[in-house]
Amino acid sequence: MDFAKEVDASGLNCPLPILRCKKGLSELEAAQVLKIIATDPGSVKDFNAFCAQTGHALLQLDQDGKTFTFYIKKRAD
Repeated sequence: MDFAKEVDASGLNCPLPILRCKKGLSELEAAQVLKIIATDPGSVKDFNAFCAQTGHALLQLDQDGKTFTFYIKKRAD
């Protein structure tokens, strides 16, 4: 999947992956995609809730062992 920016939150626990995601999204224009890599199993639930609350779109979630990769499309303001 094409993305505009990548954020590596590997090894970080809640709430740091979400905070890194917010920072990454703030640097993007509307409709651009952010790729986030995380290893915290709770991040799956956290990113689903974050997207539901903020209006950003969780386009895809991939899991490779203990690594989760999220693709989030920034909402149009």
